[in-house]
Amino acid sequence: MTSLTERLFGDRLVLAQQYADLLVTEGVLRGLIGPREAPRIWERHLLNCVVVGELIPQDARVVDVGSGAGLPGIVLAVARPDLSVILVEPLARRAAFLTEAVTILGLARTTVVRARAEECGPDRRGQLRLEPAEVVTARAVAPLDRLTAWCLPLATVGGRVLALKGESAAEEVSTHREVIARLGGGRPVVHRCGEGEIDTPTTVVEITKERAASPRPRRR
Repeated sequence: MTSLTERLFGDRLVLAQQYADLLVTEGVLRGLIGPREAPRIWERHLLNCVVVGELIPQDARVVDVGSGAGLPGIVLAVARPDLSVILVEPLARRAAFLTEAVTILGLARTTVVRARAEECGPDRRGQLRLEPAEVVTARAVAPLDRLTAWCLPLATVGGRVLALKGESAAEEVSTHREVIARLGGGRPVVHRCGEGEIDTPTTVVEITKERAASPRPRRR
């Protein structure tokens, strides 16, 4: 696996190993990673996330929604120092872990925002808590209709939501296509990232934001 991780992380592999060590120690102790996940932290988590970088343009601003233990946000920040990454996480213990990890790893272009995704989108006056990003990522956060409602407002027009999904991706796309369109999203595209590189390619649903959502009406 060493040659594979070297190819995917390049000269940032030592940093990736530091993060993996944090996940299997503090991450497990704090309940962010299950004990059974520790032996397969690379195959199931780090490699699963890093290959998503092939869909992200150079120097992009990335918002990672429901970041949890930092998957995929911290992995992308480690592998791609050109990216500016914002980790959005509502739970205090997870946000604390993310803040510590960012400091330990020296990720100067990564910040942590403790909030729910819907709190970061436009309010009744159309004001945003976060500057819109070219890319919004989320991994195993919610069904695609809810995920789109949370994530699409955080993207620029022309920007994209990248939802890391499992085998149900195509079914979810079929089920929620109309909702996605109503929310301003384009036709979802399903990608298999890392094909030919990792044993189980990562399934990603890509949704482009085609238009800005209208501000919610104010209650009288």
